[in-house]
Amino acid sequence: MTANPEPVLPPLHESLTWLTPLSEERAAGLVGFLTEPAPADVIDLGCGWGELLLRVLAAAPRAHGRGVDSAAPSIARATVQARVRGLATRATFEATPGRDAHLEPADAVICIGASQIWGPPVEDGQPLDYAAALRALRGLVRPGGRLVYGEAVWSAPPHPAATAPLSGRDDEFVTLDALAELTGRAGFEVVHADPADLDEWDAFEAGFRHRFTRWLDTHGDDHPAAPDVRRRHEQQRAAYAEGYRGVLGMAYLCLRG
Repeated sequence: MTANPEPVLPPLHESLTWLTPLSEERAAGLVGFLTEPAPADVIDLGCGWGELLLRVLAAAPRAHGRGVDSAAPSIARATVQARVRGLATRATFEATPGRDAHLEPADAVICIGASQIWGPPVEDGQPLDYAAALRALRGLVRPGGRLVYGEAVWSAPPHPAATAPLSGRDDEFVTLDALAELTGRAGFEVVHADPADLDEWDAFEAGFRHRFTRWLDTHGDDHPAAPDVRRRHEQQRAAYAEGYRGVLGMAYLCLRG
């Protein structure tokens, strides 16, 4: 008996502006931090489909940017968007693992949700190696340059229902205060540090689940894969609403080298 093929869900960029809990207001603040004064060059490691890097380049008309991500479909989307927005001559996107990218230091660097580039693979379920990431990033930021570093933290003490959908570990992440201390040890000055709020998280999670409902709307309940898609939607909803909502956080730190 032939198994049903894995359903092809709509791409996340059709439901989300950012692949992280991030409001337009906060994004504008991050862009302002990275572009005042205007940088000559910008690096985005783990850039996804490049939205933040493209906005930085739009706000700094003389800057050149380079985005790196291991997901080829995201890089393809970023490349198209650079062309659509008239930024193709100043934006370069590469589908390559961050460790393999040959990068020179830049005036402005972005790294959001990509610390695993310098640590154990996510699937290993090990604690996130913030220190290794920050050391590597320090070498990519020119003296006096700026880094926007966004990473997962614990916003409240973790409990089993919160950690179960993640790695199952209480020590997978640290608190925002502990992360700020690690940035200082790595040689950065913390200009601003703030966690995403619940409105940002709720919007992000709703967008993440929207691809399931869009698939069901398109294919109908009679499709052989529909039960699996409904199960995955409910699994994601429960993991968030009944698990890590308010416990798992995303911290955004504006750092000066």
